[in-house]
Amino acid sequence: MSSAAASTPRPAVSGTGWLKGWCEGLSQIFFQSNIYTALLILAAFAVADWRMALLVLIGAAGNVVGGQLLRADSTSVTTGMQGFCGALVGAGTFSAIGGQWAAYPIALVGGLLCAPVTWLVVALFTKTPLRIYALPSTTAPFCIVATGILLSTQALHVSAPASATIDSPAVAFVRSLLTNVSEVVLINNEWSGALILLGLFVAGWKVGLAAVLGSVVGSFCALAMGEALTETANGLAGYSGVLTAIALAVVFLRSTPVSWVLAVIGTVVTAVVTVVMHRLDAPTYTWPYILTTWVFLVIAYYIPAAKRP
Repeated sequence: MSSAAASTPRPAVSGTGWLKGWCEGLSQIFFQSNIYTALLILAAFAVADWRMALLVLIGAAGNVVGGQLLRADSTSVTTGMQGFCGALVGAGTFSAIGGQWAAYPIALVGGLLCAPVTWLVVALFTKTPLRIYALPSTTAPFCIVATGILLSTQALHVSAPASATIDSPAVAFVRSLLTNVSEVVLINNEWSGALILLGLFVAGWKVGLAAVLGSVVGSFCALAMGEALTETANGLAGYSGVLTAIALAVVFLRSTPVSWVLAVIGTVVTAVVTVVMHRLDAPTYTWPYILTTWVFLVIAYYIPAAKRP
């Protein structure tokens, strides 16, 4: 988010720029500003449940409006940077309470809240000694807001559909290659994972390759550390690794052999953090990716060959 936002005119709430930013908020979940990627991700939500897709759009819209109210610069609006956390909050709302009527205002308010939470996280990284590391707020605002929703709506919680028991490591591994991708957006569906992965390759072959790398390494680590086969097959043990791999290989570091090595190591560390959080029975969301990526970007600051874009 630009520090010059306050000095530029606030973008209009309606119009092509608003619509573009609203849609591309979905692609920014995976660090991309690409309308075709966004549409494929929206299709992935619709394949899982149309109500989830609607809540995602409502959450993203709330985030965009919140960003505008805080006078976010026009570029961050039109590229989807003011929408992706709200989109994830919409998905998290559906995951917690399903498609009941209360979910829709909750998703909207949650999306709005993402804007001030993002401002606070950005302030932490730009107005303190941490600013030298240029750390991104990434999906931390989503995790904070979604955790608040999860804890405050317990009376409305719905049970997740029972998953088919997986007792074959090979089956668990193969299925997880796609569900790791879909579970980034809280979907347990291979077809949804395939649509999202296609969208990532549309955005760039290196982006898609990094996602595959993160999924493969994350699943190998989950199996090696004894994570339940059903949990691994459903993508719950490896999804954060997908984000870590993309973030370190091609987004927050310039794509070089060093960045890809750091991505592999970071994905392994992410898997360990995921296991620890599972053992603690804490709301996980994308915290394993966030914490690992922040630490690795600090480390990369001291590695001359690990260059920022």
